[in-house]
Formats: sequence, structure tokens, C-alpha cells
Amino acid sequence: MDYIISIMPSLITGAKMTLILFFWTLIVSIPLGIIVSLGLLSRFKPLRLILKFYIWIMRGTPLLLQLIFIFYGLPIIGIIFQRYDAALFAFILNYTAYFAEIFRGGFQSIPVGQYESARVLRLSYWQTLSHIIIPQVSKIVIPSIGNEVINLVKDTSLVYVIGLGELLRAGNVATARDVTLVPLVIVGIIYLMMTGIASFLLKKIEHNFAKWK
Repeated sequence: MDYIISIMPSLITGAKMTLILFFWTLIVSIPLGIIVSLGLLSRFKPLRLILKFYIWIMRGTPLLLQLIFIFYGLPIIGIIFQRYDAALFAFILNYTAYFAEIFRGGFQSIPVGQYESARVLRLSYWQTLSHIIIPQVSKIVIPSIGNEVINLVKDTSLVYVIGLGELLRAGNVATARDVTLVPLVIVGIIYLMMTGIASFLLKKIEHNFAKWK
């Protein structure tokens, strides 16, 4: 127990970085995902092609490769990011693409009659989206969004590759220094706690949306 107590400060510091990265990725990528999904449904073909190419790249290459490319590759052409900024930028780009595809499917599942009814009521395009379409889409996509949220908690461990001091890196450092697996076991427990809390909150949200008919 004395050893566990001695390594907890570094693990908690790493967990804070993990949660910060998780929080800001969600806050930024979900709204961007909605915007990109609307672009995918746009009648402007060049915009659709550009967004489809972006999503193809983001979903077709590993997030780890994207992290390495942004932090180590872009400086070659003069674009330099700090470690945290590189990680956040990569995560936002990646998860925006996944959320965009989820929301695109949600928007396409809404019957055309919903839009026609809104026009009859003389609602503007943005009023239709905000008051009629997006609330329905949100209910539809919550299970898929929940899966991505759980994946995001675990994917934050990838930032160790660019030397960012998150939870897994803190555990690896303690394991290598003290030649014991105890830090990694504690790291696993912390990840289980975070994913468990996220799952619980998502089930609550899904239950609340299920009341909407």
C-alpha cells in the first residue's frame, strides 16, 4: 500500500491529462461532426467530395499514425505543434470524421415529411434543424456516439507516442523504474473506472431520450 500511495500522484496527474484531452475532444468534435455531416448532405458537389476525402483519410488510417504525422511530420514543412496541441488537433480531426458519419446516418433516417411539414409551418432551414431535426437525430445516434465516447477514453493512451504525460505513460514510467506491474494494474483499474462512469452516464442520457416519442 505504501508503494501504491507513493505512485498515485504521478498517475493522478496523468489521469488529469487524459480527462482534459477527452473532454476537449468531445466538446469540439461533436459540433464539428454535425457541421461536417450537413456538408456531406449538401447539394454542392465539390464540398461533398472534399469532406468525403477527409473522412476517408481519417477513418482509413490509424489514429496513432495521424498523431505521429502531425507532431513529427508537419514540422518538416514548417508547421510545429506543442505536444498537447498536436494530440488535441489529431483527436479532433479523427473523431470529427467518425461523428460526422454517425450524424449523417442520423439525418438520412429522418423522413422527408418532417422537412416538408417544417416548410408548411414557414420555419427557416436553421429553425427546422435546431427545433425538429437535430433533437430526433440526437435520440437516434446516442448509442453510436456512446461507443465512440468509450473508444475515446481508451484512445487517449496513444498520446504516449509523442511523449505527452498522460495516464498510460505515467504507469509505464513507474513500471520501468521500479520493475513491477503494479502501476499498470492500477492504470487498468483507473481506465475501467473512467469507462464505467462514461457508460453509466451514457445509459442515463439514452434512457432520458427514450422517453421522447
